[in-house]
Amino acid sequence: MPLTINPRANALEVPGIRKFSNQLVNFPNAINLTIGQPDFPTPISVKEAGIRAIEQNLTGYSHNAGLLELREAVNTFFSNKYGFSYDPQHEIVITNGASEAIDSIFRTILVEGDEVILPAPIYSGYVPVIELCGAKVVYLDTTDTAFQPSAEQLEKLITDKTKAVLFNNPSNPTGIVMQRETMDELVQMLKDKDVYILTDEIYSENTFSGSHISLASYSEIRDKLFCLHGVSKSHSMTGWRIGFVMGPAEIMKKVTLVHAYNSICSSLPAQYAAIEALTNAKDTPAEMNMEYVRRRDYVYHRLLEIGLSVEKPNGAFYIFPSIKAYGMSSFEFATKLLHSGGLAVVPGSTFTPYGEGYIRISYAYSMPILVEGLNRLENFIQTL
Repeated sequence: MPLTINPRANALEVPGIRKFSNQLVNFPNAINLTIGQPDFPTPISVKEAGIRAIEQNLTGYSHNAGLLELREAVNTFFSNKYGFSYDPQHEIVITNGASEAIDSIFRTILVEGDEVILPAPIYSGYVPVIELCGAKVVYLDTTDTAFQPSAEQLEKLITDKTKAVLFNNPSNPTGIVMQRETMDELVQMLKDKDVYILTDEIYSENTFSGSHISLASYSEIRDKLFCLHGVSKSHSMTGWRIGFVMGPAEIMKKVTLVHAYNSICSSLPAQYAAIEALTNAKDTPAEMNMEYVRRRDYVYHRLLEIGLSVEKPNGAFYIFPSIKAYGMSSFEFATKLLHSGGLAVVPGSTFTPYGEGYIRISYAYSMPILVEGLNRLENFIQTL
């Protein structure tokens, strides 16, 4: 009998975002607006903290859940800024980026045949992790509610197979921030449902006006809620791979074990760098946001001038204009834009079928790149 592999792994494909960014090697003169990675350097004091850890030979294992000092820093940061608190000893786990946190939670709670509801369009990386667990994804369409998840529509999707619902706030790919009224209605509906709630708030520090509101601040749902976060976006530390998950103590015991058998612990020098990020460099995101707002405003107004319909984002560093008026799929539009227009963006269909008819533009790039990119988009659209 020939050797085989897991058919679920066999079905995995290169993510749509990478499909386009990977093509750029063949288009050396193209402008790339695909990747959601801050173009700022990691703060100097954070880099120095990582360097000191290496110089002091702090390069071994930590506790599986991460350094207690870092878990305490996580709790202090969120308590001071967003008004909710978790027990560092029993309710916080440090992971290898928020992506591993998501994987560890889903592998802890999901069994074959479970269903997970995702408001869509949404970051495509959640889907393969859910399906690798043998669970099924159910989409909540937000395209007719200005990308705000409707509690009424969500309730209609909940069945006896529903194990969890996941929210991403602020949203990738739309940049939309959930309104307090929306969150109040969701919590009121979900508090009596036997459904886990995951809230991925990796972009919370990239909220541009008003204060970020976390689902973790609602006591009514804390017994079944997991809050996911990290320093990748907030402190331009994508390659350091430090995320964290906060949740109910009894379940977090098992999340810790799943995480431990996956990777034992997160990189120790990176954990020391993250302590610095959350303490002495805690104000760095606000400094970055001043530039993100300038970029957001430029891109938003240029898109309107070009004639594209678009919701103004208030978080993350993405914008999600509609290209429905041009009578082609988002993949076809993005492919032609790259080949003949010299600009790489991400097809909306990458972010579930409900992203069809849109493209995602990342403005985590310098103004000169954005100006040239939007010029190329305008020139391309004039040819259609």
